[in-house]
Amino acid sequence: MALSHRLELRQSQSLVMTPQLQQAIKLLQLSNLELNEFVEGELERNPLLEAKDPEADTVPQASYEPEIAQENIEPQTRSSSDEWLSKSADNTKEDPSANLDMRADDMYPDLAGSDKTSLADQGWNSVKNNSVSSSSSSSGGASDYNLENFVSCEVTLHDHLHDQLALSKLDDKQRLIASHMIDMVDEQGYMRGSLEAISMQMGTSIEVISAVLKELQKFEPTGVFSRNLSECLKLQLIDLNHYDPAMEALLDNIHLLAAHNFTGLKKACQVDDEDLADMIAEIKTLNPKPGLQFGAVSVQSVVPDVFVRQKNDGSWHIELNNETLPKVLINKSYYTTVADTAKSTKDKEYIQDCFQTANWLVKSLDQRARTILKVSEEIVRQQDAFFSHGVEHLRPLNLRAVADAIDMHESTVSRVTSNKYIGTTRGVFELKYFFTSAISSSDSDDMISSEAVRHHIKQLIEAETIDCILSDDKLVTTLKEKGIDIARRTVAKYREAMGIPSSVQRRRQKKMAQQMAL
Repeated sequence: MALSHRLELRQSQSLVMTPQLQQAIKLLQLSNLELNEFVEGELERNPLLEAKDPEADTVPQASYEPEIAQENIEPQTRSSSDEWLSKSADNTKEDPSANLDMRADDMYPDLAGSDKTSLADQGWNSVKNNSVSSSSSSSGGASDYNLENFVSCEVTLHDHLHDQLALSKLDDKQRLIASHMIDMVDEQGYMRGSLEAISMQMGTSIEVISAVLKELQKFEPTGVFSRNLSECLKLQLIDLNHYDPAMEALLDNIHLLAAHNFTGLKKACQVDDEDLADMIAEIKTLNPKPGLQFGAVSVQSVVPDVFVRQKNDGSWHIELNNETLPKVLINKSYYTTVADTAKSTKDKEYIQDCFQTANWLVKSLDQRARTILKVSEEIVRQQDAFFSHGVEHLRPLNLRAVADAIDMHESTVSRVTSNKYIGTTRGVFELKYFFTSAISSSDSDDMISSEAVRHHIKQLIEAETIDCILSDDKLVTTLKEKGIDIARRTVAKYREAMGIPSSVQRRRQKKMAQQMAL
């Protein structure tokens, strides 16, 4: 076979991902908080950008009119999570400190430049100077002095512990060790790290470290410097003078308490049902995370990106949250000035690059806002029954259905719905909440949302009585009577995902609650 050379001309298409296109795609999946941080960085880097007056313009809005009349229904509330003890039955037997990561409210659900510099350098310096002058004007001057800024300062746990250390009777060597151990206390009040590691770091014996720890465990709040949950509860019981052999046995077998094995607890503690109920009630009055009362980390509440409200005619009004969106504009007068004065090629290239970047950012922010609004509008249209009647009427929905309806790619819809929240009369939901899998119905060809099925299971279990505890098989039968064809293993998977214990554990819990109420 002879080989020959020849010239061919071929035409093909390919998608080229430019850096700006990649950045635009990245902006879609950023949350509003992350987006504001990104824009702040661009404002510092680009002298042509400046913040826009938040009230100078409004954000896009949209309205959707459903085909059927709507009803005004009161917002639903979600029930509290299950008891803390059932969450760690598999971990606490080997490591009682596994309970340290549990939330306190889960544990107790009942309680509830120069002239010679280039224009490019001047651009950077102008941004820095503006930042300095802005911060100076906001924090300096006697007229801005406010005594409340000092008196309202929150005391942290470490500050509280160091204040007590200053008043303690420890010697200089012990104070040095104690100060190091205070730094090892987490926000919950537990000391992380072993005594052996501290002994090696401080170059002293474990006996000395243990003696210092014993003194530190006398500090307030009671239970601080504990190394696991059992020790934390023990210190509080000792302080109350309620630590006896039965309580000691209970804390030694706290994994049985987590598994609701009350029979094993009675045998280990050698007490009857009434005494065990009193002991558990005593445990529930204690604080498993004593350090949180001092300078606890505040939980950032979720701020909706989109709001939905029902109008008088039954249609839905969708609008973006104007307060969370960053707003920037291009200072064209400054651009004209510096562009006319630029002489070197480097300066001209810098100014042109800043202008193109600023122009791209403004367009990308506007396109991002319109895309979020468009996707949200389609979700509201698809899930109209949910907004009107509740979670029982949540429809099965996937990304393709929304993408096809608004002529977008699935990946775009996925990025838009990531880390975005919608505020409704029924609460704040992540946009991805409305995408659920489908379960067949035994009564018709209609499909039921898996989230709606979870809601049905939760309602059935919440309606249980001590004489009628529903097993997974009974739940399957009851759901089939409601027209939901579902397998037993699926019911068990949904139940476990919601943190609901088995029927045996629920029966034990209700019996114990009944005994404690008597």
